[in-house]
Amino acid sequence: MQKLSCENHIFSFSKDEPPALRAKSGEAVRIETMDCFSNQLGAGHGRTGAFDWDRVNPATGPVFVEGAEPGDALKVDIEKIELAGDGAMATGEGLGVLGHKMKGIYEKIVPIHEDEAVFNDRIRIPLNKMVGVIGVAPAGDPVPCGRAGSHGGNMDNRRIAEKTSVYLPVAVPGALFALGDIHSVMGDGEIGVTGVETPAVVTVRFEVVKGMDISNPFIETDDIVATVASHEDIEKAIAIAVEDMERLLADETPMETPEMAMLLSAVGNVEVCQAVGPLKTVRFAVPLWIYYIFFDR
Repeated sequence: MQKLSCENHIFSFSKDEPPALRAKSGEAVRIETMDCFSNQLGAGHGRTGAFDWDRVNPATGPVFVEGAEPGDALKVDIEKIELAGDGAMATGEGLGVLGHKMKGIYEKIVPIHEDEAVFNDRIRIPLNKMVGVIGVAPAGDPVPCGRAGSHGGNMDNRRIAEKTSVYLPVAVPGALFALGDIHSVMGDGEIGVTGVETPAVVTVRFEVVKGMDISNPFIETDDIVATVASHEDIEKAIAIAVEDMERLLADETPMETPEMAMLLSAVGNVEVCQAVGPLKTVRFAVPLWIYYIFFDR
């Protein structure tokens, strides 16, 4: 199995970025990642604000996936997330939902012990390992790794975890895939601008899905299928995600829009992924058994 070192990292998804590795459809690759601070924080915590904010959200890559062409989808199976160190967090003035109540920047190291994040002497949080940044190169201008979009990017979707499949729209030959920003713990919304940011090694398996022409990412887990959309206006993000779900199912059913709207209202869930980034990211999830009815699995 090929392994890609975090020495090969990018800070923007770009069609002009030279590939760090080439992989075939069906191949698994182990991808080493830094934490979202580029591993700048050491032991201890306080109000230093000393790390370089220009080095946040590195993604390891890009990987050129052979056979991926515009108009296809790249399916990425998250097979395993292996944490490779303790976690780090930061928040402060002007950051996140509570940033108006703080002065300066606060940093915190969160030790990882077995299956828990040791937040403080009293609080240990069960791990929910997930991938924050995952995407492919856009056809147009480069997009910073800290930003979400139709290419994927910084979706901070906590359902992108082990045993999840992520479908990404291919915009350039080879897709130019990269991932990073692993969290050992993160809540929906990431309201303080970081989860428990942790270096890791992520094993993924690629599959090129020919002719699957999608506009935005969607994911499949062991219990849901969810469309994912990002926009400055969270209401518009919700509308995009819902319409993407309707489009995903519409080709597989004779249902007209009124009946589909009632079904999605009965079984669908609007869930916030990213509440504090430049773009707000949401997922619209339906139970997997509903998806299987449409796709006759």
